[in-house]
Order: sequence, then C-alpha cells, then structure tokens
Amino acid sequence: MLDKTFDHTQIEKHHYQKWENSGLFEADPKRQEAGYCIMMPPPNVTGTLHMGHAFTMTLQDVLTRYHRMKGRDTLWMPGTDHAGIATQMVVERQLAKDGQNMTRREMGREAFLEKVWKWKEYSGGTITNQLRRLGTTPDWSRERFTMDEGLSAAVRKVFVELYKKDLIYKDKRLVNWDSHLLTAVSDIEVVQKEVKGHMYYIRYPIEGEEERFITIATTRPETMLGDTALVVNPEDERYKDLIGKFAVLPIVGRLIKIIGDDYVDAEFGTGAMKVTPAHDFNDFEIGKRHGLERIAVLDMHAKINENGPVEYQGLDRFEARKKILAELEAQDLLDKVENITHMVPYGDRSDTVIEPYLTEQWYCDAPTLAKPAIEAVETGKTQFVPKNWENTYFEWMRNIQPWCISRQLWWGHQIPAWYDEDGTVYVAETEAEAQTQAGAGVKLTRDEDVLDTWFSSALWPFSTLGWPNKTPELDKYYPGDVLVTGFDIIFFWVARMMMMGIHFMGEVPFKTVYMHALVRDAKGQKMSKSKGNVIDPLDIIEKYGTDALRFCLTAMAAQGRDIRLSEDRIEGYRNFATKLWNSARYCEMNGSTPNPDFTPDQAKQTINKWIIGEVMEVQKLIDKNMAEYRFNDAAGSIYQFVWGTFCDWYLEFTKPLLGEGNTNDSLKQETRDTIGWVLDQILILLNPFMPFITEELYESIAVRPKDQLLMGQKWPEYDSKLYEAGCADEINWLIKMVTEIRSVRSDMNVPVAARVRLLMKDASPTTIERLKTYDEILRRMARLESITVSNEVPKGSIQTIVNEAILVLPIADIIDLDKERERLNKEIGKLASNIEKIDQKLADEKFVANAPAEIIAEQKSRRVENETMLNKFSTALKQLSAAS
Repeated sequence: MLDKTFDHTQIEKHHYQKWENSGLFEADPKRQEAGYCIMMPPPNVTGTLHMGHAFTMTLQDVLTRYHRMKGRDTLWMPGTDHAGIATQMVVERQLAKDGQNMTRREMGREAFLEKVWKWKEYSGGTITNQLRRLGTTPDWSRERFTMDEGLSAAVRKVFVELYKKDLIYKDKRLVNWDSHLLTAVSDIEVVQKEVKGHMYYIRYPIEGEEERFITIATTRPETMLGDTALVVNPEDERYKDLIGKFAVLPIVGRLIKIIGDDYVDAEFGTGAMKVTPAHDFNDFEIGKRHGLERIAVLDMHAKINENGPVEYQGLDRFEARKKILAELEAQDLLDKVENITHMVPYGDRSDTVIEPYLTEQWYCDAPTLAKPAIEAVETGKTQFVPKNWENTYFEWMRNIQPWCISRQLWWGHQIPAWYDEDGTVYVAETEAEAQTQAGAGVKLTRDEDVLDTWFSSALWPFSTLGWPNKTPELDKYYPGDVLVTGFDIIFFWVARMMMMGIHFMGEVPFKTVYMHALVRDAKGQKMSKSKGNVIDPLDIIEKYGTDALRFCLTAMAAQGRDIRLSEDRIEGYRNFATKLWNSARYCEMNGSTPNPDFTPDQAKQTINKWIIGEVMEVQKLIDKNMAEYRFNDAAGSIYQFVWGTFCDWYLEFTKPLLGEGNTNDSLKQETRDTIGWVLDQILILLNPFMPFITEELYESIAVRPKDQLLMGQKWPEYDSKLYEAGCADEINWLIKMVTEIRSVRSDMNVPVAARVRLLMKDASPTTIERLKTYDEILRRMARLESITVSNEVPKGSIQTIVNEAILVLPIADIIDLDKERERLNKEIGKLASNIEKIDQKLADEKFVANAPAEIIAEQKSRRVENETMLNKFSTALKQLSAAS
C-alpha cells in the first residue's frame, strides 16, 4: 500500500543503485538495434553540479531514457575533463594550505604531477556522483577522462599528423596572458569586468614642428613605451598633412612614424591612435598591414623589461603607469585625465588583469580546418536547433583566427615535441621516435608546455570510442545523433569538434546540435555569486526532490528562450508529483491497478474508450515534440494530460461508474482495469522526465516480474483502431459543458456550495440524449440542482452557449444582482486604473531607457494580465445587465 504522503527523500534513496546495477545504462555495439549516441560535454574534474549542468544533463538524460525505451541501443558517453588551469590551481592552493610552502617548480614536474593525480583520484569523482543524484543514466562502464592513456595517445597522434601536414606550427603572436598563472589563456577564460578607471590624453610632439602635437587617448599609458607608430584616418583633414612625418615618443624619445589607416574612426575621441603592435590585438593587425616593428615592453610577470628605459626596468606595470604619468605631467605632455567606466579583461581563475602578450606559442591552422566544417552546416550534414545559432557559428568560423594551442602549465597533455641543443624541433608520438629523427647521441629536451584543454576535448566524439583503432563502437556510434550544449561554447568546443571530427573521421561528429539557453534567476538576471542569486541544484533536490527540478527545467526548455527559474515554479512541479502520487493512491484504494490480462481493446464504455484515445493522443504529442527537440511542449503535454485529463476529468467521470449505485459489475471491472491501464501508461510516458516517482509507483502499484524496472519498459505504440472520434466528441462536449458552467458561476461569484438549476434551450436530439446519459456527472461536477430541457428564460438568468444549445442559469435567487454589479464595477475600475498607471510608465522614455529589461517585461506582462481580467469582468457585467 502506498504511503499516505508523498516524500521524495524516501523514494529517491534506493532506485539509482538498482538502475545502475541492471545493465540498462550500457550500450553494446553487437546488438542488432539501431544505435543512438549522445556525447556528454565532459564537466571539469574540479567541478561541482551547478544549475547549468543540471539543465543540460537533464535534457540529455530525457533523450537517452526516451530513446532507450524506444528500443534504440543508446550510448550516452560520460566523462570528465582534466581542466588544466583549474585543476593545477586547486592543487597549488592545496600545497600552500598544507603548509608545504613549496612552488611547483621547487617541487619538480614529476612530483607535482604525482600530487595532481592523487588529488584527482581523491576528489575527481564529486560531480559524477552528483550526476547520479540527478538521476542521469549514462553508460558509466565507459566513463572516460581526457587524460586516460587511450585519449592521451589519440591527442599525440592528432598533434603529430597535423604537424606533418603543416596544420600545426610555431609562431610569435599576441595571446591573452595571465601574469599570475604565467600562461596563455583562451578567450573563454577571460572575464570582461566593468570597472572605474581613467582615460589619459597624452600629447605627442611632431618632429621638427615646434608647439604642434597629436593628442592620443589611452587607458594603458604604460604600453606607450612600446609604441611604434601613430595612426590617423587618411581622410581626416586635421591630420592629412602629417601622414608620413614622425612624432617623438614621449619619455623614450624615439621617432615613430605617423601613418594613415581607415581602421581609425575620425569621429571617435581625438581621431588619432597610438600603435603598440606588441601589446594590443588591433594594433597587432595594423602593425602587420604596415610592417611595423613589434616592441614588447612587458615581461611574463607584467613588469617592464629590458626594452623599456633603464629607470623603468623591473617595475610592475601599474607602478610604471604612475611613474610615466608623473613624468608626462612634468614635461607638460599630459593634456587631461577623464574618469571613465570601462571594460577590463580579467583571468577568470586568477582575477588578474589580462595582458595581450607577444610570445612564441604553438598554433593550429583553424582557418584551413574550418572550411569543411562550414560546408557541413551549409549543406545540412549537421543542423543547429534552434536554427538561428547557425548564423553565430558561421560568423565566427568565417572569421576564425589561428588557434593558440599551447599553455604554460604542467597539468595537461605535454606537447609531443623535443629540441636539440641548437633548438631544432622534433615532433613525434614518443621520445624514442623523436630520438630516431634527431639521431643517436643527440641530447633532446622535451617542450615543457601542455596543450589547451579544448584540444583534447575536440577529439571527444571519436577518441572516446577507441580511435585511432578501428572499433565496433566507432562503426556504430559515430557520428553521434545529437549534441546538447550551451551557446557559450559554440566556438571553443562545438566548432573544434566539427573541425577535428571531419578531418580525422571524414564525417561530422554529430547530426544535430541542440543549443540550450541560459538558466537565469526569477528576475531574468544571470546567476552569480556576487549577486547572491545562485540557486544550488543540490539544495533544490533536498527541498523539492530531483523529479520536481528535472521536470521544471524540461518544462521551461523552450527553444531560444532563457529559463527564469524560481523556487515557486519548482515547488509547483513538486505539487504535480504529489498530485500523481495521490491519484495513484486513489486508484490503489479503489482496486484500479494494472491488470496484466487487460488490453485496451476490451473497453466498451464511452468514457473508457475516450481516455484510451486521449492516451494515444498524448503519446503522439510527446513523440512529435521530442523529434523536434521541443522539450517544453513534450513535458507540457504529459503534464496537462496527467493533471487535467486524467485526474481532474477522467477520475471524476468514473466515480459514478465505481460507486455503489452502479450494479453493473462488468462495467465496474472494465473501468477499474482501464484506470489501471491508463495509470501504467502515464508512468511509462512520464518516466524520462520524472524517473524516481514513476519507478516507485510502477514498483508499488502492481505485482511485477522479479527485477522488472520501469526504465527498461518499451515505449508504447498503440493500434490506431483504438481511437474513436465519436467518443472523443461526446466526452469533449461533456467537458465543455462542465467548464462553461463553472466559468459562469465563478464570473458571477456564485457560492461554491450553491446548487443552480440548468435550463437547456434549443438543444438538439443528440444533446438531449447526452444530457440523459451524463445527468449525474453534470449535476455533481457542475454543482447543479437539476437539468431541464426548456425554452424558458426566467428573470435574473445568465445565458451562455455550448455548441448549438443555450445554457440558462437562473441565479437571481442565489446572489444579490445589484451587489454583484457593484462588485464588478469596482473591480473593473481598479483594473482600468492599474492599466493606466502601467501605460504611463511604459510611455515614460526615461523609465524605459533606465529600467532593467526584466522590469519592462514584468510591466508588460502585468498589463496583459490586467487587461485579460478587465475583459472578463466586463463580459460578466454585460451578462448581469441583460439578466436584470
């Protein structure tokens, strides 16, 4: 017997281990069934479950469970990423915390990496255990780590093969440099922060022209020590005559050429720019176009190097800034200083200001690799859902820059390159192969750098399946069916998997890319610790249950629309779980549990045939929406069916059939069996979305074969002959009748307990017959005293229409019509006033310009709600006036 109260904390305890032990998670390439593959975006091994993880993993699990039930041989490939910078920082902090006071360089590479591996073994499984808490069902037996030996071998092979084809090379270019971590970092590891700062206006004297200057505005005056030109727009009349002349670089005294380039916007600032090719990405490109020298004046620690004036060498960049400003002021070359708020790049791990830094690194020829990856999306080999994300993909891929793949770290895939004493490089998969290239006796030193984490994760769709070996897994599961991921890593991961997959496998790594939106807070703001609005999924699971969180995320996953998550919404879906539990308990108490001998074609009663048809309809809706990745519509259809169709309508309709007044035992048994069958179908259809409660109910409400799990059941398919349109038409009429009468009662403020007479005017023979058949149900569910076919319209009656018939409800004896009119007028006035105030706000240009987007959206939403209620009350008032 089911417990009286639904308690998620109890039912979630024991199911997961049974699922995992069952073997149902596991794919098998030897199976005859068609494969279905999803590659899990590998979370960082340092990570813990956050709401973004919960969202994407829930959607992937819904797809996996659904296709598993559909009979596909599903492979959801799990794993974690070694997360180079993040993991190295964690271990270095741990060393400091443990009082060892030893840097990794003092410890040595081998000893340090030993520490990292120990840490990974100790706490690297945190997030995978939390994914189990979320009820996810990947094939844990195949779990991979991006530094597993097999994956490491794949990385080395890819590097060597690309190097041999000149698609990997060394070059000296600008990179994002973290002067605290002393490594290049990718764009995704750079956070743009809005900070208060200054704009410094510096006057550069013109050579040979006394008292003539060009004023340059900069936020980083320390970089001026590396200026190699000034640039103006060639069409700017103010500076045309200066192009080709020289300016004197303040403090340094070096002559720098004045050049023309239409990159400069003559209308912006002073219309002139300084060019520091070694310290600014845009300046680097200008320098390339004009053949300018690149003078780097900062070292890896962001201190002035040997290229700066002697008195500046060794100074930190910000100390150098103060000294430069003081000297400029002393020379009367500091024109003015403005207070500004501007965006400054910070390292997301170190919280240090990132510098563009000129350094030699390893690069991958992304522009060449991108061409077939662009063509694959253009021709539909891979499709984006929603489709508009293709534009973002194309924009980046068509303007892609060489990819800096080296990092100055120790944790990661060490670059398979060795150098002899002359600096000649030998690239090979093993040191022995490199030694063979160099010759016996030649002393070799391995490159200390490691590869960008995204390099190894770019190989994930095929390296995890056994490449470079030819395996049954590659044959069956590559390419994958769908990739589910966030739009923020289209460039860093999706595009790179496309490039590598096509190059090494000859075809795309996945057929569909489903881009999910962001999970924001209830006000539409991005979650962040600084705002204090982070919602922890594990806290939510404790409070409301895994099923409630999963269903909420799925039900809100509308394509292209960010999720506004609030505890109220999650609580609402916990209430949905409670509703399901209580309805199952009601069925159990009434003997309406699954009967293995019952098949739906045995149903003869219209109400029972109708609900069977409705089950078929909801199954079709789920199938259609899952095929189109409309998760919210799929979840919404089963939600509406369970709460509305099954609980609020069907179970209520069946009460007279199950009651003592019904002496037809065969009809009673048919109804019980139908209820039990429908409940079983609900549990199957709902299982991908809410696995714990459905598994618990499936196990509890009927005797099942030993170890039979709901998650192992087949997705239902129904004989189309079971659907009878006539039954649907008849019961839909009944629902319309009850709904309309309830609506009128509510609009007119008729007390809930009051029973009203119903007079039916202009009723057709079909309607009259239906009134007889469903008399008891109508009277009970619409709280009617009696139902009479009559053309009488007593004074004080409200009229409404269902199909061809006019429903007449005499209410003058039940409510005070004058008081009700007064109430409605008051409500209408209040609503009209609310709408006027909202309109005034939205018409205020200052308010619209300054208010956050979520506030504007909230005001518009409130206006719609008020207008809806106003129309409703106005209609009710007209009805009352007609009844007087």
